[in-house]
Amino acid sequence: MCRWAAYIGAPIFLEDIVSRPGHSLIRQSHCATECRTSINADGFGIAWYGDKAEPGLYRDVMPAWSDPNLRSLVATVRSGLFLAHVRASTGTATSRNNCHPFTKGNWSFMHNGQVGGYDQFRRNADMLIPDDLYPHRKGATDSEALFLVALAEGLDADPRGAMERAAAAFIRLAREKGEAPHLRLTVAMSDGARLYAMRYATDDHAPTLYHRWSDTRMGRAVVSEPLETGEGDWLEIPPSSFCTFEGDSVTVDPFLPCRLAAAA
Repeated sequence: MCRWAAYIGAPIFLEDIVSRPGHSLIRQSHCATECRTSINADGFGIAWYGDKAEPGLYRDVMPAWSDPNLRSLVATVRSGLFLAHVRASTGTATSRNNCHPFTKGNWSFMHNGQVGGYDQFRRNADMLIPDDLYPHRKGATDSEALFLVALAEGLDADPRGAMERAAAAFIRLAREKGEAPHLRLTVAMSDGARLYAMRYATDDHAPTLYHRWSDTRMGRAVVSEPLETGEGDWLEIPPSSFCTFEGDSVTVDPFLPCRLAAAA
């Protein structure tokens, strides 16, 4: 599975999350400790917000630890809201279009997890994306499809509801045409003003997710794995949770797409 980290708060250099900590995201790309595979070498990406509404985006297919351009970028770019991801493919090709985060307009989106048996119903999943959004389908991942379906379900007006409806549609397809586990996910996404994160699984194995406020940075990191060993103040996000981070506040709501999937 992939690893990711997101940040919201006072502007910091991206390296303060991506490369400098002892268990930074780059270190997790070759030495993750809380997922099935310790190696996440199938590409990486960063989306960051600055003076414009739309995020900047840098993605490549190289392992994060071996790209000197990545280290240069994170050492010089400052942002108060960004998403970073290192990828371990669950079956789709290693290509730039399959690297996270995905963006459209002011939205950025990244995912860790799996949709059970996705290859068996990829065409059905693509058919959930309406015609006006389908030109933005650049890759072949379940993650990008989930993002575009969520946009179609009203992500702008109702982020939690849109994600629940999109996830429920994928759960139904996995039950009908795929296999278990039907859905496991952690997602981070942003509209440029707020950071949203969710953790969910249809079984008892939701991917790990934590958050922590830093008085030093005056901001909050949301991560697949804690960024330093020995720090005991990371808070685990419970399964079936949808979190909204804005300023220094945190709101946690239930995230239960299974109810919608069952009702259909």
